[in-house]
Amino acid sequence: MTSTSSLSTVTEQSQMRFWGDGYDVAINVTDWDTLEHEITHRLRRGEGFSLATINLDHLVKLRQDTRFREAYAAQDIVVADGNPIVWLSKLAGRPIALIPGSDAILPITRIAAAEGKTLALVGSTESALAGAKDHLEREVPGARVVATLAPPMGFDPTGESADTVLSALKDAQADIAFLALGAPKQELFAAYGRDVLPSVGFVSIGAGLDFFAGTQVRAPKWVRAIAMEWIWRTALQPSRMVPRYAKCAGILPGEVGNALRLRSRTGRKSAD
Repeated sequence: MTSTSSLSTVTEQSQMRFWGDGYDVAINVTDWDTLEHEITHRLRRGEGFSLATINLDHLVKLRQDTRFREAYAAQDIVVADGNPIVWLSKLAGRPIALIPGSDAILPITRIAAAEGKTLALVGSTESALAGAKDHLEREVPGARVVATLAPPMGFDPTGESADTVLSALKDAQADIAFLALGAPKQELFAAYGRDVLPSVGFVSIGAGLDFFAGTQVRAPKWVRAIAMEWIWRTALQPSRMVPRYAKCAGILPGEVGNALRLRSRTGRKSAD
């Protein structure tokens, strides 16, 4: 995908990367200031983008799902979502900042408001989206949510139902669409929508809108501050989260090995 992006982060040789059979994902935005600059730059130029927030669950899915690998390859912006990703980056000698999708919603909304751009909310339920819309417009002066779209069950992120959502985004003249569809649907839809509506920014944010609406309860700030949100989520949804975290734990040894390989390469380049 070609773009006149202003990305001027770390060089490709020093990026934090995650790779495996059929995929090689680099985190190309490493901190909040770079993210703000990149999105502002694109909005001012009328350029769209797709933003993904990589975490261990995504790394599990990248190992299993060809379509997910293709969707990730089409993302313009990749940031770190999850403390294990940040810890692995430090181990690799390529430290990055934690930028969870849920935490990115308000900063991106502020950027949109400052630039006079509009927002759309996609995913979840109609009532949750209405609550999230009220929250964003109340918290960010000048924020304009021009569409709230709750796709039906069985939503195909690259099929006719996706075309229906994209048509609604176009009719509403949305500049940024927050996608709360869950992985891999939101990333698949972002990659698909990026080609159909090249001037729209697609931001995959998971359950963030439900947190704003109060339909899901996020861990308190102090729990997040000590990197224990995963325990909170497990306690609330054990049947869903225990298998997920077990799979994540299973890939950690391999990811640690890859991080150490990156560190070795960084050390050799420094010596040269």
